[in-house]
Amino acid sequence: MTTFDGREHAHEAAFARAEEMVFRITARRNRLVGQWAAERMGLTPEETDAYAKSVVQADFEEAGDEDVVRKLCGDMAAAGVDTDDALVRRTLAEKAIEARRQLMQAE
Repeated sequence: MTTFDGREHAHEAAFARAEEMVFRITARRNRLVGQWAAERMGLTPEETDAYAKSVVQADFEEAGDEDVVRKLCGDMAAAGVDTDDALVRRTLAEKAIEARRQLMQAE
């Protein structure tokens, strides 16, 4: 293996680790924001767990956060919880920081 090949492999491995971390942070963030929304909707602990998982799953519908924002806003509106796009987006940003912190502490 040449030096160039070794460097290329190292860069590919670093990129893969970084992408995995982004995925894990996003999934954790979505779970946390799902728990936040469930609490606001007054769900039971069992319902909260299922709802948080459904928010994580909703993120696979399309690229970006629009699918998650749409789900959260729609579900909370259906439950009679006063919310808006800005609050949901602000909470997503806050929970992203919390998710990153949790994952860094776990490593």
